[in-house]
Amino acid sequence: MKTVANKKCKCVWAGLLLSWIAITLNGCGSSTSDSENKPTSKRQFINVGTAPTGGAFFTVGSAICEVVNAHSGDLNWRVAAESTGGSMENIRLLSQGKIQFAMSNSSITYFAVRGTQGWEQAHEVRSVLTLFPNIAMFVTLADSGIQSIADLKGKRVYLGPEGAGFEYFVEPILEAHGLSLIDLELTYGSQQSAVDLIGDRAVVAAMIGGGTPNPALSQIAQANTIRLVPYDPAAVQKLIQQYPFFETATIPAGTYKGVDSEYQGLNVGSAHLITHASADEQTVYDFVRLVYENRESIAEKHRAASNIKPDTAGKANGTEFHPGALRYFRESGVSAGHE
Repeated sequence: MKTVANKKCKCVWAGLLLSWIAITLNGCGSSTSDSENKPTSKRQFINVGTAPTGGAFFTVGSAICEVVNAHSGDLNWRVAAESTGGSMENIRLLSQGKIQFAMSNSSITYFAVRGTQGWEQAHEVRSVLTLFPNIAMFVTLADSGIQSIADLKGKRVYLGPEGAGFEYFVEPILEAHGLSLIDLELTYGSQQSAVDLIGDRAVVAAMIGGGTPNPALSQIAQANTIRLVPYDPAAVQKLIQQYPFFETATIPAGTYKGVDSEYQGLNVGSAHLITHASADEQTVYDFVRLVYENRESIAEKHRAASNIKPDTAGKANGTEFHPGALRYFRESGVSAGHE
């Protein structure tokens, strides 16, 4: 009797053991299948080079990153704006693979992709999206005695953040007005520092550029009575004929305190988003899509972004567009120019 009972007991335990093995194997199989059906994408970190604080590049670039993060959904992106020295540094950072996208002045990119005007090499960067006119002008105090660009000869002048590349559009402007960079005593710093330099009369004029309204210029106008130094109309036409990135631009009256008349300015090279030529096409496509489709949200954070429009987002400005951007333009009906 005891032998029969022992045999029955062993059979029960064997059955239970086999059942447990089967359940375990099935469970493992089920888990593997679920993970295959629902893969978890690796988080992608995307850094966007902007410029020093105080200008439109940093403000708009930060807004772009914030909006892209909010709408990236299943892409699993983490997009961050980096404060940099500006266009020149951004182009080099892209070539070094340290950032994935950047803001740049199209006049500076124009020379960088060609490896001319002092660039040590031709940089393989591509345009992604044209953003807004980069309206630049010399600003001075109303009582400075500066009435024209020619009056700047021999004077101390602020020329933007060092390494940002303002020289690439200022030098042609000066040449068209009969001057050169060596005719001025130049000083550099953040656009925010221009507020103090002008207010303290440490410089007679400052070259301020960016989207409109420009935060630094707004601060200068709030604290001082200013004058926007006019461009010579003949010089403007010469610049437009010579370079593809120059075009006329108007600042409406009242944009800045004390500037009660319309100012005939100059777009010295539209701000645009750029990337490296080797950037993944799908990543560029998705980035352009998120920025363009959510442009109104970006414009709520800075008015300059309201210039991102169907007829301007793909505007040619001297730099070839990335294939990912061109694919999105074709699918969405954005008018795209080619170089």
